[in-house]
Amino acid sequence: MELADGARLSYGGEEFVFVEMTEHMSLPGALRIQAIADALVDLDIDGVRDVCPSNASYMVRVDPDRCDPRSLLDPIRDQHRRFVGADDVALETEILEVPVLYDDPWTTETVMRFRDRHQSDHENDLEYITRVNGFESTDAFIAAHSGNPFIVTFMCFVPGNAESMQLVPEEMQIQAPKYVRPRTDTPERALGHGGAFATIYPARGAGGYQLVGRAATPVFDLSQTLPDFAADPVLAHAGLLVKYRPIDRDEYDAVRVEVEERRYRYLRRPVTFTLADFLDDPLDYNRHLLEELHSD
Repeated sequence: MELADGARLSYGGEEFVFVEMTEHMSLPGALRIQAIADALVDLDIDGVRDVCPSNASYMVRVDPDRCDPRSLLDPIRDQHRRFVGADDVALETEILEVPVLYDDPWTTETVMRFRDRHQSDHENDLEYITRVNGFESTDAFIAAHSGNPFIVTFMCFVPGNAESMQLVPEEMQIQAPKYVRPRTDTPERALGHGGAFATIYPARGAGGYQLVGRAATPVFDLSQTLPDFAADPVLAHAGLLVKYRPIDRDEYDAVRVEVEERRYRYLRRPVTFTLADFLDDPLDYNRHLLEELHSD
């Protein structure tokens, strides 16, 4: 079924409603999806169990004993009319800083074991992504990757895994192909970049993103013993703004001690992200966001 804005709605049995917004991914489109998903959650419709936004679509899961998925057609149409374009999007969210050791020894050792699955048989992932994006040095790549915040657009695959796009003009977006064949090993907390998306691997396992560093802090804490995970074992949520902060090995080791002693606290601040203001002057708006992050 096609909605008035061109989105396509379909049903998955008695439990799911799937809405495909576009056939391509874009930052404005992903943020419009996030606004619609948040609004559907705010309606608190009886029987709606989950509203799951992604980069070009979203899905609603219902309890069929309490909610007929066909009854959601009108509420969905209403929210699509409410958020006609991306310029109408304003997200009540927060900005959070993640300390990252770029060019770390653990991901470097890992990626060099898998060059037979990679586009380049001699460069490590950081060197490769630096070259294909036209940066003069890995330091220049790190400065670009950490200079502007990212926004989480898709919670995916395993708990804590969150894909995010950088809040920069399209011509500044860092792009990287995934591995030709996925690795069978990735260090826990590795920072990867694939396509236009960055993510931190919450646990050790397989992966296909280019690895550029390692976070000193977790994004998933099943035990919920770290203060920032007291209410939820998953750190990120759709719409969260993430700023990667480069650190050296000494600070990485110091932060790891704080984490292991269960006393580390993330630097985080609540913010209102207004897409129209961002699109008007992206880099100036980012400076405003970072000022909010570091405000007392």
